[in-house]
Amino acid sequence: MNLISPTIQSLERALSTSALKQQTHTANIANVDTPGYKAKQVDFETALKNASGKQALSSYKTDAKHIAFSNESSQFDPRVTVNEHSEYKINGNNVDMDVEMAELAKNQLLYNAVTDRISGKFRSLSSVISGGR
Repeated sequence: MNLISPTIQSLERALSTSALKQQTHTANIANVDTPGYKAKQVDFETALKNASGKQALSSYKTDAKHIAFSNESSQFDPRVTVNEHSEYKINGNNVDMDVEMAELAKNQLLYNAVTDRISGKFRSLSSVISGGR
């Protein structure tokens, strides 16, 4: 019997991705004045799309925009990519502080939502273990 449900495992991956995004955006902010530094970003969405196309079991979808799912545990590996194709400043640095701050705020909201959901899952599990008392 597996006490850790696939939902909790998915939420764990979401927290790991959020932590990686936090590290990436804070590194970008720390290097905002470093000549030649190129901004990095976490590309989790592409990994998710690639993994969703390799499902062994097709799911029922009511809309073409829904993501397919299965009972297999697939790994979604977020990748850190470097934006080599733009220059924001004359010194070759392409870190945009406004973009980085907005991404940090968005990531914080994601992190808070996921931690709330994980806490709810563990409260439910704790309630079941204690017999609802």
